[in-house]
Amino acid sequence: MTTFSRLHKIALLSLGAVGGSLAYYTIGKSEKKFDVQNSWTVNYTPSVQWEKNWDHREPQSIVQPVLRSKPEDENRYNEQIEKAKSKAVRHLFLIRHGQYNIEGTTDKERVLTDLGRIQADLTGKRLASLDIKWDLLVRSTMTRAQETASIIAKHLPQDLQIKDCQLIEEGAPIPPEPPVGHWAPEPKQFFQDGARIEAAFRRYFYRAPPDQTKDSFTILVCHANVIRFFVCKALQFPPEGWLRISLNHGSITWVSILPNGNVVLRALSDTGHMDPKYITSRRPKKLSKRRLNKASQL
Repeated sequence: MTTFSRLHKIALLSLGAVGGSLAYYTIGKSEKKFDVQNSWTVNYTPSVQWEKNWDHREPQSIVQPVLRSKPEDENRYNEQIEKAKSKAVRHLFLIRHGQYNIEGTTDKERVLTDLGRIQADLTGKRLASLDIKWDLLVRSTMTRAQETASIIAKHLPQDLQIKDCQLIEEGAPIPPEPPVGHWAPEPKQFFQDGARIEAAFRRYFYRAPPDQTKDSFTILVCHANVIRFFVCKALQFPPEGWLRISLNHGSITWVSILPNGNVVLRALSDTGHMDPKYITSRRPKKLSKRRLNKASQL
C-alpha cells in the first residue's frame, strides 16, 4: 500500500494553496518520480480563439488561392504569400491628455490646468528619453489634447510630422458592462461615437504593410475612453469591458503589432516618470504654488 511521507503531505498542502491555476501531483510506483503540471498543459482548450485576420491583412486572405494543383501554380502562390507578409513591427504610443478644467461648458474652456501642463511636460521628457526615432504624432482636435500634444512636441525633433484627427476625439464607444449609474449617455451618443471610434481603430491599428522594412513608432495623443476601447479591441478582449480600465492623465500606453498579426501590450497607463504627487486620473488635484513652481523647473 502506498504511503505518503511527511514531505509528500507538505507538498500536497502547498499545492492546494496555489492560486490561479490547478496543479496535479503524480507519484510513481517507486515513490521517486515527482511531476507537477499546470492545468493549462493538460487537455486545455481555449475558450476564445485568437482571430488572426483581425485587420484583414493575413496573407492567405489577400492572395488568390490556387485553383489548379500544378507545381508551378503552387510555387507562384507561395511566392505571393511571402511577398504579402509583414516584416516590421508597428508601435503605437497612446497618450492621455493632461488634467483639464472640467468646469468648462465648451471645449475651448476645457483647457489644461497648471498641473495638466506639468504632466504633459513630464510625459514629453519621458518620450524624448526613450531615444526612439518617432515617425508621426497624431493629436485629437479637442483643446486639452491639442495643448498636451503641443507641450510634448517641444521635447521631440522639430521635423516630426504632426497631424490632427477628429476620429480620436473623446466619446462613448460602446455601452459598458457592468454599467455605471453616474454615467449613462443617450443611446444615440453610443451609436454616433461608437462608429467614429471604431473607424479610428481601423485607421491606426493594423500590421505593417509588406513594403515597410523598419519598425515604426507613432504617438496618438487622445482620451481615456478612446484608449481603453482601443486596448480591448487590439487584445481581442470583450470591448464592453473598456470602462474597467483606469488611465492616468499624461499616461503612456504602448501597443505593438507584430508582423504575424499578434498584438502585445507593453505598457498600460504608465506614469512612472511622474512624482506621485503629480499623478491624477479624474478630479483636479490642487497643488501649492511652491510645488507647481518646483515641478515646472524639473
